[in-house]
Amino acid sequence: MKNCFPLMLFCVVIVSLIWIGTGDAQSTDEIGSQWHHWRGPSVTGVSATAQPPLEWSESKNIQWKVPIDGVGGSTPIIWKDKVFLLTAVKTDKLDASIPNPEDQPKRNFFDIKTPNAVHQFVVICLDRHSGKELWRRVADERIPHEGHHGDNDFAPASPTTDGKRLYCWFGSAGLYCFDLDGRLVWQRDLGKAFVGSSLGEGCSPVIHDGKLVVVRDHSKQSTISVLDAETGKTLWEKNRDEPNAWATPRVIEYEGKTQVITAASNEIRSYDLANGDVIWRCRGLTGNVIPSPVTQGGVVYCMSGYEGFSLLALEISKTGDITDTDAVVWKKQQGTPYIPSPLLYEGMLYFSQSNRNILTCLDAATGKEILSRTRLPELSNIYASPVGAQDRIYLTGRNGKTVVLNRTDKIDVLAVNQLDERIDSSPALVGKQLFLRGEKSLYCIAEK
Repeated sequence: MKNCFPLMLFCVVIVSLIWIGTGDAQSTDEIGSQWHHWRGPSVTGVSATAQPPLEWSESKNIQWKVPIDGVGGSTPIIWKDKVFLLTAVKTDKLDASIPNPEDQPKRNFFDIKTPNAVHQFVVICLDRHSGKELWRRVADERIPHEGHHGDNDFAPASPTTDGKRLYCWFGSAGLYCFDLDGRLVWQRDLGKAFVGSSLGEGCSPVIHDGKLVVVRDHSKQSTISVLDAETGKTLWEKNRDEPNAWATPRVIEYEGKTQVITAASNEIRSYDLANGDVIWRCRGLTGNVIPSPVTQGGVVYCMSGYEGFSLLALEISKTGDITDTDAVVWKKQQGTPYIPSPLLYEGMLYFSQSNRNILTCLDAATGKEILSRTRLPELSNIYASPVGAQDRIYLTGRNGKTVVLNRTDKIDVLAVNQLDERIDSSPALVGKQLFLRGEKSLYCIAEK
């Protein structure tokens, strides 16, 4: 895959997002029944309470389908009766001082041109049960300072909520905090990111215990910032020695300390959420890291799949440089994903190879293979991250098909469901509903 679509990745990077606790806002039980960020209530892709449908099509079990204007690869989030999603809408307003993209000379391998059109960066809230638009806000209007790969967009990061406020990250177009009725609480301009080869941005924000975490790994000065969620004030910021990466961090409380675990090409790092101190670090991933880390007990699983394959299972109780130490519980160097994040379901770690329809399942505790690089039927390219509920695994391909598997030690296909749109965003599960964002529409799927 070298030099061929290394940016297909961000689309889902976006599809690169993560979990986070909600601090003092809501109880654990209440959080568990929501889908408040793109990897769900447990940040593993699993819902313990959802009962999504097994079968659907354009004419079967569609509770509602609504068109979404603009382009956005981010996954919607759901809190109680509201669905939130982001999009970027290209307008007819042009800057005459910038040549039309088709008239610009080739700039890089992917021939990504500089935009000359004003874009609206839009937040949309829908009624979960009817799909009716409750409100929309244009967070900003501007001409993006650089373009993006064709598989990415200007709204790739999923929003997140703590049940009190909605946090919407448009990257270089700004960070916006609304209440759940659409009133702007605060906004921040964290500056421009310059992504190598103009591939586009994509890491999602994470909210935990009143603090908002934002990671920006790009070709200039990469950073991690932690903001006060109520005011938007920066609590601390640290520079990072990292090139392009899109992995949403994992925030986890462990043994009295809250760690922010970031996966990237040079190092995996754990920061102390309280002050930004690095607790531990480890080398060993490949380039262009997109998959978000997942955790089980005291172990974090980090992986990458561009220009090589790498999966590291690391103890998070250690300190310092843990590279090649006994803190590396086990590791693998084959079959790992490029864009999709893994699914960790009751000790079973599922992931696809690169962006292909080849599935691996490992025992998370030991690394032992349960399924070894097995080809999935009906799917080809996969950007969406898998999700799980009711002992089922849902895997969605770019061709609009979703394969539903029984969670066993073999490929046991329960259903293959087809929609008419390309799908790069990951599914979201709440109650008896499954939400899928297509290229043009948002689907709410539920048994009738």
